[in-house]
Amino acid sequence: MAVPFRIGVMQLTMEPLDEMLASARVMDEAGMDTIWLAEAYPWWRKHGMEARSSTVVSALMARETERLTVGWGIISPYTRHPVQAAMDARLVQEAAGPGRFIAGFGTSKIFLNNTKQGGPPKVTRPLATMRDSVEIMRGVLGGERFEYDGKVFSADIPALSPDADVPRWNVPVYIAGTAPLMQQLGGEIGDGLLTPSITTPDYVRWTVGNVREAGRDPETIDIGCTVIASIHESDRDAGRDGAREIGGMYLANKFQNIKGAADALLESAEIEMDELAPVAEAMERGGRLAAKEQVTDALLDRCKPIAGTPEECIAAIEEYREAGCTHVMLELWGADRHEQIRLFGEKVLPAFR
Repeated sequence: MAVPFRIGVMQLTMEPLDEMLASARVMDEAGMDTIWLAEAYPWWRKHGMEARSSTVVSALMARETERLTVGWGIISPYTRHPVQAAMDARLVQEAAGPGRFIAGFGTSKIFLNNTKQGGPPKVTRPLATMRDSVEIMRGVLGGERFEYDGKVFSADIPALSPDADVPRWNVPVYIAGTAPLMQQLGGEIGDGLLTPSITTPDYVRWTVGNVREAGRDPETIDIGCTVIASIHESDRDAGRDGAREIGGMYLANKFQNIKGAADALLESAEIEMDELAPVAEAMERGGRLAAKEQVTDALLDRCKPIAGTPEECIAAIEEYREAGCTHVMLELWGADRHEQIRLFGEKVLPAFR
C-alpha cells in the first residue's frame, strides 16, 4: 500500500508552553496533518530561549487538539532507557487516541556529547543503540511478555494483564538519520525515516537511495523531510523572511554543534562549511536576527525552502514530493506564524488533498 502524502509542522520546543499549545490548536483548525516536536536543548539559552521537554509537551498537545497527529521529532536514545521512553510513549498514546501519535528516535549529537559518550562510532555505537531502542519500545508497547538482550540495552518486561486499562492500538516508530548507515537502518526497521533541517530535494533522492540499499521499497516507508519554511499571501520577500531567519539559526547550529554529521546534507545543498562561519559568528555576536542578515539570497536558495507566496510554496512542495518525500515537515518561522499556518491551510494544503 502506498504511503499517503502528508504535510505538517516541525515545532521547536524552546517557546513558552501557552504559545506552543496555541500554535497546535491553529494547526489543528487549519487542517495540518501533523505536528512534530523537535527536542530543544539549552544551546538556545544563548539566544533568549529555553528548552522544554518534548515528551511532556506532546501529551499536552494531544489533549488540546482533536485530529492533529503528534510526533516526536525526535528524542535521543542516549538520554533515556528505552523502557522509560516507552512509558512516556504510553502516556502520549493514551492522551492522543488511536492513530494520533508517532514516536521518533534520533541520535542528537549534542545530547550524546553531554552524556560523555561522544567519540567514534565504535565507542558511541549509534546503530546498536538505535536498533535496541526501537525493538524495546515496540516490545513494551506491544504488551506481550518481552525479553530482550541487545548490544546496548536490555529489557525484561512482564505481559500486560488482559484487565489492564491501557491503550492497545499500534504506535508507529520512526528513525531520524543523516548519515547513510543510520538511514539504511531506518529503512530496515523503521515505520518512517526522518531527515534533518536544511533537507533539499537532492538530499531526499539520496535518502531514497539509502532506503533501497537497505532492501526496502521506498513506496512502503514514510519519508519525513524537515524543510525551512515561511509564507506571505502576496509579497515574495516577506514570504521568505521567516525561512531566512530559521535557516540562519540552523546553519549556525550545523557549524557550531554537528560538524561532520551534516556533511552529506550540506553537500546535497552545495554548501561549503566555510560559508557558514559568518552565519555562526553573527549568531554568537547578535543572535538570530544578526545571523539572518548573513543568509544571502544565494545561500537561502540552496537550502531549498518552502517559502514565498502560496504559489511558490505549492511548487516547492511538489518538487519535494517528486523527489520521494511523503511527509513534508515545515520548519515554520517568522512574523505572525498563526497567520502563516492559516495561509498554508487555505492556500496551499488544498492543492494536495
